[in-house]
Amino acid sequence: CVTWDNLCAEEHPEWLVFRRDRTTYLPRFDEPPGWTALCLSHPAFVARVLEHSAEVLRHYAVDGIWYDMPLPIGGECFCARCLATLRAAGHDPLDVAAQRSRLREVVARLADAGIVVSVFIDAEPLQVEAAAAIGAKVCEVHTGPYAHAFFAQGRDATGEAVLAELDRIARAGAAIRAAGMRFNAGHALNYVNVQPVAALPGIRELHIGHAIVARAMFVGIREAVREMKRLMREGAAGSARSA
Repeated sequence: CVTWDNLCAEEHPEWLVFRRDRTTYLPRFDEPPGWTALCLSHPAFVARVLEHSAEVLRHYAVDGIWYDMPLPIGGECFCARCLATLRAAGHDPLDVAAQRSRLREVVARLADAGIVVSVFIDAEPLQVEAAAAIGAKVCEVHTGPYAHAFFAQGRDATGEAVLAELDRIARAGAAIRAAGMRFNAGHALNYVNVQPVAALPGIRELHIGHAIVARAMFVGIREAVREMKRLMREGAAGSARSA
């Protein structure tokens, strides 16, 4: 796996892939080494990969070299170098509002082809307004900050930081619905933190992949999906009873 190297990540943190919420895949100091993603936009990292490749070719009679996983999970990196490159070209993946004119044209073309457009946005009023302005029909609100707060608070759903993030998502959801768009949410949701989000008013879909697939390794995909659906339904039912 060419872009996954925990040792290189520790030696060269400037090579790290950054998620949208500015976190990395580097394990915490008390965690064992794991799958730590590095970004191929860094020339020094590319040089290291090429150096290793040349060494293999010098010592072994191979037919070719397979570079596994040359892109970060989801194909996204928000490190300073990647963001600078995109912004120099007039794009900013973190900001729908800054790309209104370009995205409005793209969304219109997709809509003309009968494609319903969903945008993945932070729980910010400006981003909701921009999503409506470009013609999006669905907004998936980024739940990463909530998930990280949940973990940092010891999985306490009543923690101040957790409740603050939930409130941001809920306010964004209300604005999305008021604008006539569908309110979805996702990113870093799992079997422990999903119910408070599932309980939010008006939410239509939760986008969950990694947690379900990981759980399926132990119980099978059918049971993993069944467990997640049960948690989501319980969360939504609890919200309905308290309303």
